[in-house]
Amino acid sequence: MKKIGIMGGTFDPIHNGHLLIAEYARVHFKLDKILFIPTGNPPHKEKSHITSNMHRYNMVLLAINSNENFLLSTLEMDREGVTYTVDTINTLKSIYENTDFYFIMGSDSLLQIHTWKEYEKLLKSCKFIVAKRPGYTSDTLDKIKEDLSLKYNSQIYILEAPLLDISSSEIRQKIKKGISIKYLVPKPVEIYINKHNLYG
Repeated sequence: MKKIGIMGGTFDPIHNGHLLIAEYARVHFKLDKILFIPTGNPPHKEKSHITSNMHRYNMVLLAINSNENFLLSTLEMDREGVTYTVDTINTLKSIYENTDFYFIMGSDSLLQIHTWKEYEKLLKSCKFIVAKRPGYTSDTLDKIKEDLSLKYNSQIYILEAPLLDISSSEIRQKIKKGISIKYLVPKPVEIYINKHNLYG
């Protein structure tokens, strides 16, 4: 049985926090590959405020191409209309046979899981790896994990990874203010952002 990790997100831009969590999850849970899936038209965000698919695709590609265990999928970008995680998982299951999928998310996302489309189905359709985020205690996470596991028979694992307090919105703000983003994003991504004058 293959084990594939899924990193979803707008990646606007992708940053070192994303990459660190993906690699920690891959190593710790012995995943074969990590699939990065940039969102096309996410339900929780205003599309007009998201950088174009082309730029986000290129930035993810630049960020991950030095890691042979990281792959990029345009599954959500290619889909018409609003993209939902539950539909993505179902599509992946039809593409990859004999595969266990591990959806990688931050603890903040787990707290909001009840707002996701068909979250009850989603919690049963794949396994979850939850990376701790600054500001969330282990007790809070353990309680939510326990509740969801009991209620939906879901398999949720907590990932102990370095707490890098980096967010894409913070990076965009820094660029807007002319503050350096060095070491927050991979060097090729930083060069790409400057070249195309993104977020300025």
